Amino acid sequence: MSLEKQDVLKIAHLARLSLDDNDAEQYQNSLTSILDLVEQMQSVDTDGVEPLSNPLEAKQRLRDDVVTEGNRREAFLANAPQTEAGLFLVPQVIE
Repeated sequence: MSLEKQDVLKIAHLARLSLDDNDAEQYQNSLTSILDLVEQMQSVDTDGVEPLSNPLEAKQRLRDDVVTEGNRREAFLANAPQTEAGLFLVPQVIE
């Protein structure tokens, strides 16, 4: 797929970018090669290939979800300037 200079300028306008003619030509070449690569990748037969999240088949080691600290809610609420019904009261910042 080949992009024209006008296509690049339209894309730049939509992205709110200002490009001069030299930049537009460089982006035209770069975007055309990217689109050619995408077209080449789309032509590859992927039937029977399972999707994967990691090419190295690495497993994420997770630790056990164990409570290591007790509930200290009352101690934290005792330090607050204002509380009500177990909640922290803060000054209103949005009207």
